[in-house]
Formats: sequence, structure tokens, C-alpha cells
Amino acid sequence: MREIKEETGLEVDLKGILGVYSDPDRDPRGHVVSVCFKALKKGGKLKADTDASEVTCLKFDDAINLNLAFDHRKILKEALYML
Repeated sequence: MREIKEETGLEVDLKGILGVYSDPDRDPRGHVVSVCFKALKKGGKLKADTDASEVTCLKFDDAINLNLAFDHRKILKEALYML
């Protein structure tokens, strides 16, 4: 929750873990493990901060059609399935 607030300005309630992604081939730079959480916005104002140069809110259909890095399309599809 702290990292989301720091990077996006949003306050969220965590609703559980979406999944843990650990395929050694998912990132060409090396083995990276990502833990993805389900969250609901509870406050704050969307703004880029610290590491993020920009931030935006997208509809799912727009996000899924972007040129996404690594296995992020798979993660978004799994998130939609779990709604």
C-alpha cells in the first residue's frame, strides 16, 4: 500500500494476492519474481511521483492492447478473470 501511494498518489485497500509470477524466462534481464495484488482505490489523487515519470488510468480493453512488457498481458488477463 505504501509503494502504491508513493508511485501513484493513490490510497488503496488490498483485497488479496492475484498471483506470484516467477518464470525464469519472463524477463530477459534475469530471473525476476513479481507478486501482484488485487486492490481497490479508497482515496488520493492520481499523480506520478519518485520513480514514475507519468501515470494514467486506462480502461481494460485499452490496456490489454498496449505493447506490454514481459508477461504483463497474461497478468492483466488473470486479473480480469478473477473479478
